[in-house]
Amino acid sequence: MGTTRRPIKARDSRWAAVVAAFLARTGVKPNQISVASAVFSAGAGACLALTGLAEILIQPWLFLAAAALIQSRLLCNLFDGMVAIEGGFKTKSGEIFNELPDRFADAFIFIGAGYAATRTEWTPVLGWLCALLAVLTAYVRALGASAGASQHFCGPMAKQHRMAVMTGFCVLSALLTWCGFSGAFMGLALVVVALGCVVTVFRRVARIARELESQ
Repeated sequence: MGTTRRPIKARDSRWAAVVAAFLARTGVKPNQISVASAVFSAGAGACLALTGLAEILIQPWLFLAAAALIQSRLLCNLFDGMVAIEGGFKTKSGEIFNELPDRFADAFIFIGAGYAATRTEWTPVLGWLCALLAVLTAYVRALGASAGASQHFCGPMAKQHRMAVMTGFCVLSALLTWCGFSGAFMGLALVVVALGCVVTVFRRVARIARELESQ
């Protein structure tokens, strides 16, 4: 059985509660935090794409900046819901702002990764493919909910998993670039994400179908 809210362990931590309470006190709205997640993701995608144009000495810093911005995107995804629900700022349009920026955020990151310095001729195509598959995983979840099933957030390549892979490969690309290695690191990351998304789509469809048939 799925849930109506994405399970995030950090949501129950004290530090997250403190930060969410601070944001609520300052008057930051959940919808603004949701939009900020897309802005951070656009920055991450830009940093990744710029590694393909930058000098070798600058590339590692762009990869690390992308990793930091991807994690900032996830923090926004954590705090928009906490400020909305725990902080009492939930709005009727909140669900739109909670979902739509995420679809843009995934596309920004994956498309940018497709044009990163550590690419091959086919990596840009993989970037666009991952952007499409990321949207598809969310679409399947939303479609199931609209048909009367629970929200199924299972992986192996749910949003947090996709971002973990991209963050890890950004850091790896930075370290290996500093060490003088070159290779299709981003291409490998995108292959992992693409294959994981395909499995995720099938798993979600299967779970949703079973739940609907059992009703």
